[in-house]
Amino acid sequence: MTTDSDLVSDVLSEYGALSRRALTSYLEQVAERDAVYRIAADYPLRKGRSLRASLCIAAARAFGASVEEAVRSAVSLELLHSAFLVHDDIEDESEERRGGPTLHNLVGVASALNAGDALIMLALRPLLGNRSILGPLVAWQILEEAERMVRESVEGQAMELRWREQSSVSLTESDYLMMILKKTCWYTTLYPTRVGALIGTRGNADLDQFARFGFFLGAAFQIQDDLLNIVGDHDRYGKEIAGDLLEGKRTLLLIHTLRELEPSARGRALDLLRLPRRHKPAAEVAWLGQAMRRVGSIDYASQVAHAFAGAAAHEFSVCFRDAVPGRDRDFVEALSHWVLERR
Repeated sequence: MTTDSDLVSDVLSEYGALSRRALTSYLEQVAERDAVYRIAADYPLRKGRSLRASLCIAAARAFGASVEEAVRSAVSLELLHSAFLVHDDIEDESEERRGGPTLHNLVGVASALNAGDALIMLALRPLLGNRSILGPLVAWQILEEAERMVRESVEGQAMELRWREQSSVSLTESDYLMMILKKTCWYTTLYPTRVGALIGTRGNADLDQFARFGFFLGAAFQIQDDLLNIVGDHDRYGKEIAGDLLEGKRTLLLIHTLRELEPSARGRALDLLRLPRRHKPAAEVAWLGQAMRRVGSIDYASQVAHAFAGAAAHEFSVCFRDAVPGRDRDFVEALSHWVLERR
């Protein structure tokens, strides 16, 4: 009997491999032009889950499209995702990405930044190529969606950077949810689902109905990711454990912890958060992680993630009610459970 986890794993493997083959083709076409493109290929060719590309393809197929009609948009999304990661890793001073050193630690900050810019440029090529298979109107609609997604993502990242630069300590859960709506949900779940629906319906989808599903699914995904950063297994997680604490990210866990800590411990936590990453003592970072457990922040964030996943499952039944029954529709539905099962 195939479980939800098996189904998601199988589809991610199949569509991820398909997207990487198409993506490799795009990268090979420009590889000889300049070494920047060979540097830019590093993150896209590291084997990630390909969640975004797979969701885009599956949503398109669930509404009647073929893989060939969706793969260009999926490849573009993978390239943009890699560009965001390159820039985010520099901004966060991260050390690891997908089981290896971050790009700026391999080639230097300047070359990594330029490679990230190259990835953004390369992401436009498959979107322009949509004209030949989807027609100019749908291709233009997808470009408009891409512009919205990048804009929202940049604004969400700006919010998070400001909070850290200003050592913001009075943030609410509503602040956090607005930030992840912009930074995470738009390019992880909202954009792939909306673009997939556009492709499958040839531009006739009511995109507004996918907003709630995308937000709830993306929020559950991000909160679970925040949890894994504290309690996950290093080898499976692929990033630094406790990296969020080193970077001073204002996660739901941290907001809850600062609210629940007694005054002296809260002051100790704030002193730690004000320090630059390189000056944060490992013992103090470990103490803050233990404090999160002690005041119940781990359990609280887990409960919130489950609530969002349940809301996503409900909204799926609304916005995918006209989708074609089958494996692709089942995959999208199963994601509401899978986001919580990741380790």
